[in-house]
Amino acid sequence: MTNIVALIGAGAMGGAIGERLLATGNRLFVFDLDTVKVETLVAKGASAAASAAADFVILSLNSAAIVRRAVFGDGGVAAGAKPGTLIIDMSSIDPDATRQLAADAGERSLRWVDSPLSGGAPKALVGELTLMAGGKAEDVADAHKVLHHVASNYTHMGPAGAGQTTKLINQVLCALNFMAVAEATRLALDAGVDALKIPQALKGGRADSAILQEYLPRFATFDYRRTGRIDNMVKDLNAAQDLARRTHTAMPLTAVCAEVHRLLTAAGLGGEDQAALMEFFRRKDEEPAA
Repeated sequence: MTNIVALIGAGAMGGAIGERLLATGNRLFVFDLDTVKVETLVAKGASAAASAAADFVILSLNSAAIVRRAVFGDGGVAAGAKPGTLIIDMSSIDPDATRQLAADAGERSLRWVDSPLSGGAPKALVGELTLMAGGKAEDVADAHKVLHHVASNYTHMGPAGAGQTTKLINQVLCALNFMAVAEATRLALDAGVDALKIPQALKGGRADSAILQEYLPRFATFDYRRTGRIDNMVKDLNAAQDLARRTHTAMPLTAVCAEVHRLLTAAGLGGEDQAALMEFFRRKDEEPAA
């Protein structure tokens, strides 16, 4: 059976999700304020969306406010979706905001699953995302009918908001790992070790990680090609710190990491990939960033 999916938000992440859904035989309708992004997916077989008349509505947006506007604003999803439509929010937003969005959707006979992701656009394109889902068990199971095309790891974490909470934990771990790998790369460069050999040398050991394998060579060569954004990580670290304040959780390393990300954003690097964290460590006499 062909899934009919409406995708709202066709940026770097949403675009990759849309491309994968098309490649795996789904019928896709797409909406984005940037018509170029819509046209990119239309050229690959999607249709420009005029409404949210679909079995599944996937959201890939940048903030809770934008999600709310897309769903409940004038001409939003709630205005055009039939009762029982399943909204799958793959954005990374605040858990409390998600719980309220899910409650508001329920009042309009719409179903809600928060399913933020880890793995980025490269993993989406090959169907290997890691997804952490929040919502009612039957809704999470129904969401998997379409999400299995983009994910190899899909876990129901609990009620609405649980997926977003898990994503914040994921982002804390990722951000600290990015910082650790960048710092270690600087030490390798300064000490005269061939940094490009380190991923192979440490492969399979306790220090190994997907971030080390992918990003240490990029840090070492100042390769900043974009697959993500530093300012998106700032958003997630801010949300993690907000959650920590509510739960009275001490997170000293996260605080330092968040400040470095904010410094880089203030320096105009917010739109750059996480690889641009190396700018915090790059020496003045080195070649300019790629």
